[in-house]
Amino acid sequence: MTRVRIDMFASLDGYTSSGGTPENPMGEDWGRLTAAWAATRTFHERIFGDTSGKGTTGVDDAYGAAHFEDIGAEIMGAGMFGLHAYPDDPEWKGWWGDRPPFGTPVYVLTHTAPRPSIEMQGGTTFHFRNTAIEDVLAEAAEAAGGRDVRVGGGVSTARAFLRAGLVDDLHVMIAPILLGRGTRVWDDLHGLELTHQVKTEVAESGTIHVTFTRQDDK
Repeated sequence: MTRVRIDMFASLDGYTSSGGTPENPMGEDWGRLTAAWAATRTFHERIFGDTSGKGTTGVDDAYGAAHFEDIGAEIMGAGMFGLHAYPDDPEWKGWWGDRPPFGTPVYVLTHTAPRPSIEMQGGTTFHFRNTAIEDVLAEAAEAAGGRDVRVGGGVSTARAFLRAGLVDDLHVMIAPILLGRGTRVWDDLHGLELTHQVKTEVAESGTIHVTFTRQDDK
């Protein structure tokens, strides 16, 4: 059965990075938030194509590997695709080069749709949609063919799916840092622990992995 999954990053005080620019698209705090994930062997293999074995192999890597398992389609916001930074560039194909790390259909939520789909190397095809998130999710679930749908972000898109009660599995990597700025992750998400089973695990890096898993069938 298809499940809807999200992986997010947060600080101890409940913020994630914001304020991206074309030169630094994820915001200036992104590197601090994601340092443990970027150090893993899975990150080196899946993002950089580095098969040398470089990278950590502990708890952080186990969650990193799970991030890629059994994904049949992806949903992301316009900001994650980079449309806010490059709204008028017809040649813009996202931040990830000619071979993005998705390998699935990717549905980009944007008010600039309709616009032509973009087929990339490695099985990724970007589709652009300007409809309700429930409708986009239904299309993505059909394209996933029984595998899971991942809501990749950014944080506003992830929070929209969470507030709508559409997420089955949420994983938050809480970095052992205090930001004091950015976008608040948990606002308006009260009661999530009542509908989902909560588990925590602390990695060797000090990162706290918190998972919320819906137990009932939708």
